[in-house]
Amino acid sequence: MKTRKVGIVGVGHVGAHTAYSLAIQGIADEIVLVDTNKPRVGSEFQDLFDSIPYMPNRVHLTNGTYEDLEDCDVIVNSAGDITLLLGSEDRSRELRYTVPCVHTWADQLGKTSFDGIIVNISNPCDVVTREIALATGLPKGHVLGTGTGLDTARLVSQIAEATHVNAHSIQAYMIGEHGNSMFAGWSAVTMNGLPLDEFLDKYQDAKFDKAEIEQLGRHGGWVTFSYKHATEYAIATTAAKMVKAILHDERIIMPASTELTGEYGQNGVFVGVPVLLGKNGVEQVIELSLTDEELDKLNDSCNAIRANMALADEIEGRA
Repeated sequence: MKTRKVGIVGVGHVGAHTAYSLAIQGIADEIVLVDTNKPRVGSEFQDLFDSIPYMPNRVHLTNGTYEDLEDCDVIVNSAGDITLLLGSEDRSRELRYTVPCVHTWADQLGKTSFDGIIVNISNPCDVVTREIALATGLPKGHVLGTGTGLDTARLVSQIAEATHVNAHSIQAYMIGEHGNSMFAGWSAVTMNGLPLDEFLDKYQDAKFDKAEIEQLGRHGGWVTFSYKHATEYAIATTAAKMVKAILHDERIIMPASTELTGEYGQNGVFVGVPVLLGKNGVEQVIELSLTDEELDKLNDSCNAIRANMALADEIEGRA
């Protein structure tokens, strides 16, 4: 059987938790940890290595280098400096660090025979995902970001809390930038096939403030960050779910940051929308029947991403 090999670039809070999620769920057979901070990656490697005897599946760990990424099936990028967000709720503050950072390895990878899939976590997620795609030259759909995947989980959790319905029975999406301009696509929210409002009218004598629920979903990451100065479990679980979908060709529908080429009336921008996720990465963009108001919100969100794209182009000398 083919060994499923996953590389993790950037083994800080997020990268280490992603490696642990992949290992404890038996998603990967081999995990390569790569970080410029050798003492840090050595420490995380040892902690993970010591946990292997009690894991459900055998996992081979490598404290590796960029060269070890070439034959990976999937690479997860989580390199960044989350302390840049202290005192702010603006993920774009990381841009001046993460854009040059990603080119330290993605440019090299683009010159190799790597033909796998790359999942980006680093912020600003949509812009950094685009940078990886530009640097590696991989086919469309082979580079994607976690995007609004985690934000969607936060929204679903809040709806579940408000309606007392299990989250697994709720279909809902946060759409747009993984940032302050994201929004809930309320017109597409269903409860096991029934539109949300119809479900509430028929089966529950309950109403809730959609704007409040949406803000709780949008703001959840900052609640976590306010004391821990990191987000770890939820984003690592999101990334692991994406990696599993790719390695097992699950063809699930979930939000991810991907390049739009005409869908939703947008072109040339990576943004969080529902996608069909399988062995080839993003295999199809799913176009929801959004209202005109929601399409306007998506357009505004895409323009916010384009502003950061222009800054990234300037940093990389493409302006």
